[in-house]
Amino acid sequence: MTVRSKGLEAARAKMRAAGVDEVAIETFAHYYRLLEHGETGMIAESSIEPLDMESLADVEVSEEDAFAAVRATAVIKLNGGLGTSMGMDRAKSLLCVRRGLSFLDIIVRQVLQLREAYDAPLPLIFMNSFRTSQDTLDALARYTDLAVEGLPLEFLQNKEPKLLVDGLTPVAWPTAPELEWCPPGHGDIYTALQGSGLLGQLIDAGYRYVFVSNSDNLGAVPDARVAGWFATSGAPFAIEAVRRTASDRKGGHFARRKSDGRIVLRESAQTLEADKEALADLGRHRFTSTNNLWFDLHAMRDTLVQRSGILGLPLIRNVKTVDPSDPSSPEVVQIETAMGAAIEVFEGATTIEVGRDRFVPVKTTNDLLVLRSDIYDLGKDFVLDQVAETIPFVDLDGDYYKLVGEFDKRFPEGAPSLREATSVRIEGDWTFGRGVRLTGEVALEATSAQRVPAGEVLGEAGTDGDGGADV
Repeated sequence: MTVRSKGLEAARAKMRAAGVDEVAIETFAHYYRLLEHGETGMIAESSIEPLDMESLADVEVSEEDAFAAVRATAVIKLNGGLGTSMGMDRAKSLLCVRRGLSFLDIIVRQVLQLREAYDAPLPLIFMNSFRTSQDTLDALARYTDLAVEGLPLEFLQNKEPKLLVDGLTPVAWPTAPELEWCPPGHGDIYTALQGSGLLGQLIDAGYRYVFVSNSDNLGAVPDARVAGWFATSGAPFAIEAVRRTASDRKGGHFARRKSDGRIVLRESAQTLEADKEALADLGRHRFTSTNNLWFDLHAMRDTLVQRSGILGLPLIRNVKTVDPSDPSSPEVVQIETAMGAAIEVFEGATTIEVGRDRFVPVKTTNDLLVLRSDIYDLGKDFVLDQVAETIPFVDLDGDYYKLVGEFDKRFPEGAPSLREATSVRIEGDWTFGRGVRLTGEVALEATSAQRVPAGEVLGEAGTDGDGGADV
């Protein structure tokens, strides 16, 4: 037995001892073998060509088709994240975002409103991690009418061991054993659906379609019109796309593979250094993924059966340190896959361009400030309505605003008005009073703690040399 084969067997034994599902263990083994044979998952620019697509705005969907589709749809929210990059230690979806409501509250209320509007069961199910499960279920307990009979409110994503870069053996970290494990990326959803039995449960209960999205994207509403488009398209799998902007230059994009014509989703981690310029070319690769996807349950079941439970998504080799907060800790490989990459698995899979109103992710406190501001209204249906003409660029000083606790201290009376702002750059420690209004280009700089008084209007003049704001 080779050293690396011993590494795989050690990883398998560790996963079995931790009670990981056997399908997940074999899926991990599949990617381990790719890794030890030098697979990098890279997608060369020379192997792909730009992708164009139709727009939802140009598609006609009858009311009858929309109603029928949403009644056959189940909703899954990816909810495994703790929001650690923002200083959180519980489910990120519990973060308060609007009117005292969390992501979770708004998601639930969106679904309950749609059930009433379309007389649809519309099950809402969360893919949690072992770290977010209890927090989430506790928060959902107040919604006594949320659960759909015969279906769970959650299923758990799998976990896998981090592997030492040198030798690909499972890392041991006795001071914090939980850091020895990592999630396998969002692509694990298909493995977890099958291993948990939920895939079969949904089919047996009469559902045909699933809408999947991230819980930190409140724009991802299971809209009946989009459901109707997907159902009538006949596609087995689809992803909603948006036009890339300057902020997406380093992110992933859709393309078409030259060898077989299949649509692929190339992530930045799958892009060769020599192809970074092409990745950033917004004129060439115009569309990025919202991570809102739709799939046909029957097509998913049949494909998983044909492939012995392993879809074979492209490998993402993610190198980190075992303790993310300690750069001196040993380097490890995390084997990951992206759920959107499943688009290349299904013949006839497709994409559709949607508006940015369906893509409002909150990855940083920059995004959180925009979401809490008056850029959006939250309607009676709990759907976000963008009321500002444009969304301003926001760049907050990470030393003072990166962590939610510190961010909240500096906006104790709520977010300032951003409806008339085009860009907001804040350097230094600024605390904002109630009813502050930012207009045009705003740039604040300070070398000591400053306060913006209540009712202040700050505009393009920025700040003066002593750190005080010019209006």
